[in-house]
Amino acid sequence: MTHWLVDGMNVIGTRPTGWWRDRPRAMRELLEELRALDEPVTVVFDGEPFDIERDERVEVRFATRRGRNAADDDIVALVAEAVEPLCVVTSDAELAGRVREHGAEVLGAGTFRARLDRR
Repeated sequence: MTHWLVDGMNVIGTRPTGWWRDRPRAMRELLEELRALDEPVTVVFDGEPFDIERDERVEVRFATRRGRNAADDDIVALVAEAVEPLCVVTSDAELAGRVREHGAEVLGAGTFRARLDRR
């Protein structure tokens, strides 16, 4: 079973749905889709933490700092610390290269989005 480590805003940004007008709503919608995977998932979001429904199906994290590459740096740290193999979901080429250096597989955000859509 794959443990997914998702660059949340990267996946949200694969669709021009107007998500930028209501980021918390877009994040909640992605969480609902991730919960349906029935596989272990950790999602990392950029931005300020806010009240979001949490459960055991999806681990939700917010970047530990603000600024450029904040969530990316947290994702790399999670991969570097992981005991189990992870598949990082991102289309960010720099992040993909960094996590591959630590042995993670990478799946593009668009490909992952299509997987979610098939569910």
